[in-house]
Amino acid sequence: MNLDDLKKNLADLKNLNPKTPGAWPWPAKLLACVLMFSAVVVAGALLLWQDEWDNLSKVKLEEGQLKETFLNKKRQAINLDLIKKQLTETQESFGALLKQLPSKSEMDALLTDINQAGLGRGLLFDLFRPGVEKLSGSFAEQPISIKVTGNYDDIGKFSSDIAMLPRIVTLNDISITPAGTVLTMDATARTFRYLDESEVAAQKQAGAKK
Repeated sequence: MNLDDLKKNLADLKNLNPKTPGAWPWPAKLLACVLMFSAVVVAGALLLWQDEWDNLSKVKLEEGQLKETFLNKKRQAINLDLIKKQLTETQESFGALLKQLPSKSEMDALLTDINQAGLGRGLLFDLFRPGVEKLSGSFAEQPISIKVTGNYDDIGKFSSDIAMLPRIVTLNDISITPAGTVLTMDATARTFRYLDESEVAAQKQAGAKK
């Protein structure tokens, strides 16, 4: 198509009468059909398909959230074995610590061990007085006020012997003063024992009443 033909077609389009489309030439009719079809498609997309586009966007958002939830669950499942292993190790460590705590029936033997540790180092006990137990959770704390007299080395070895006992015993509030040619040590030894089932039940019952 040359330039003259293009100008002629444009002139024909300008001269078309919109009231008599049946008299239009075939190229004009075809062009009009294409434009009308395109307009219908665009209008349908805007008016009829808008809800579908909104639903599609919503579904894509939900899909992303589900994927994130799945990945979180997957990570938790992967870490489950590790968590179980850590829990087992914690329970074993707790059991080992629990074995270092005497029961109520073993407390007298432990007090005797503390006393014998001092006597075995040649110390003189001026005071050995167990105090009132303090209950805390599943355990009871037993303070023991002690006052011993002896030389520096024996007092130091006695403190070491206390730390080496198979049961947990700590020395607190230590005060050492000279007494002539020897030293006097005032301290509070603290040991712990686990409560038996009846004591735990009684403690829970008392807490419930409060």
